[in-house]
Amino acid sequence: MSLMKLNQLYRSVILDHANHPRNFGELATRTSDLVLRNPSCGDIINVQIQVEANQIRAIKFRGSGCTISNASASIMTTMVKGKSLAAARRIINLFLDNIVNKEIKEDEQDQLGDALLLSNVAKFPTRIRCATLSWHALADLIDEQEGVKIND
Repeated sequence: MSLMKLNQLYRSVILDHANHPRNFGELATRTSDLVLRNPSCGDIINVQIQVEANQIRAIKFRGSGCTISNASASIMTTMVKGKSLAAARRIINLFLDNIVNKEIKEDEQDQLGDALLLSNVAKFPTRIRCATLSWHALADLIDEQEGVKIND
């Protein structure tokens, strides 16, 4: 795929998720939730999950953020909804590795779907936190579900 077409796809997917976020709102019943802030950009995100039998049955997010932050949260929720906590953790780790330009295998890239398009953010270090904010929140929520002590 040419660079121009890839950039058009990036813009199209990111803008679609930012303007029409999936799983945006509040869960009526949730196991846990977490609010994280990005002081450099002003993003505030609240990720909420409902976990049953070690599976993410429902996930939503709300808050205010930039286009990248909102799009990333929307993409993340679509990717992990219905997944086991272990599978969601693998996806999070792949995403976080990819976003900071760590090399990941081609078959692992396929697991990232639309989230792979966010790897362009690595070119702009100040925007990496925008793209990863919701992913870090979900990682902390999974830690909480698994009984891992979260450092303050």
